[in-house]
Amino acid sequence: MEMKVNEQTVLRPFYTTDAEAFYRLTMDSKAHLRAWLGWLDHIKDVSDTEKFIQSTHHDLKETGGYLKSFAIVHEGEVAGTISFNELDLTNRTGALGYWLGEKFQGKGIMQACCRCLLYYGFETIQLNRIEIKVAVNNTKSKNIPEKLGFTKEGRLREKEWLYTTFVDHDVYSLLKREWTQ
Repeated sequence: MEMKVNEQTVLRPFYTTDAEAFYRLTMDSKAHLRAWLGWLDHIKDVSDTEKFIQSTHHDLKETGGYLKSFAIVHEGEVAGTISFNELDLTNRTGALGYWLGEKFQGKGIMQACCRCLLYYGFETIQLNRIEIKVAVNNTKSKNIPEKLGFTKEGRLREKEWLYTTFVDHDVYSLLKREWTQ
């Protein structure tokens, strides 16, 4: 399954052959991403990335065939990832998570990818509600739900442990009836 975001970008499943490139992207962006991603220090070598990619293939079994995690491929390079970190088919809700390598940021890639995944979530999976939870000081990431018409619902206090401190998250949501393609 591959989804065309625009002329330069596609969302597709991770392939085992992506492991080296995705690992390198993670390591090259580590200092930049570490402020917002608490799992980076657990990535020690390419085998950790291989395990992540293998786990994305198991998602299909638990979701009845819906892919949850996508590689963002921009101009032929793996640029990051976007996924439904939470997917509750019974209640028709999902929660998006995403990150881009540092050299790919500031080009509108993630906003376009989120728009594509909103379509997938609302039209293909038939979700009613999609959430984005983001650290309160992560202004770049918060811009995405705000630009896409999400409603800020509130704040989750001390939601995530980031290496040395707890951080609060703002919660944004978009309902299918509010979504404009």
